[in-house]
Amino acid sequence: MTGPLVSVMIGVYNGAPYLSEAIESVQAQTYRPYELIVVDDGSDDGSGEIARGFDEVQYIRQPRGGNGAARNRAVEAASGDFFAFLDADDRFVADKLERQMTALDGDPDLDMVFGHVREFVSPELSEEERRGIRPPAPTPQPWTAPNLMLIHRASFERVGGFSTSFRVGVTVDWFARADEAGLRNVILPEVVLERRLHTQNNGLRERDARSQYLHVLKAAMDRRRAKEAAGDEEG
Repeated sequence: MTGPLVSVMIGVYNGAPYLSEAIESVQAQTYRPYELIVVDDGSDDGSGEIARGFDEVQYIRQPRGGNGAARNRAVEAASGDFFAFLDADDRFVADKLERQMTALDGDPDLDMVFGHVREFVSPELSEEERRGIRPPAPTPQPWTAPNLMLIHRASFERVGGFSTSFRVGVTVDWFARADEAGLRNVILPEVVLERRLHTQNNGLRERDARSQYLHVLKAAMDRRRAKEAAGDEEG
């Protein structure tokens, strides 16, 4: 399938064991054209060398700023009319972009399209390591994370970039703001992403920062109350 340019963006921090699979899953897409931007968020494990070893990858390195900062830097470099994001340890299924672009073409009022995610345990883990992580969901699940999203550039710009104030909850915060902005979305019934479970998932690595989820939720509630109060004053 061919159509408008899609900017696919990967932020990576010390993701060397899995980055090649993520990039290969983008390059295997049935949709064209796309551009692939990899932002190296201060890795010291050779992730940069892996990214630079692939053809047709725009590589950018920046000091460690977090997942939100890496995605925002990629957005600054993007030239496509549509945006897609991928974490460095996950994989797109081959027809992800094609299916989602077909959905957007079929409904001009849609801003963004999601899908289902299939989880898997990273095969290199030992039995002891496997016992230390939760088991994958038994069936594919609907998910509204940026990893599954294809969105109009203009719609993304209505919401704005990702927060750089949180180490966790960045995607929750962004989707809450998208909902507040009135963006319309649909979740496809098909699997569009394979999510890897391993010992370095962000939710495990940033365990001590999980209290920030409460700050994300509070910020969303505060924005909603402010909007309601402004409406009451206008009324």
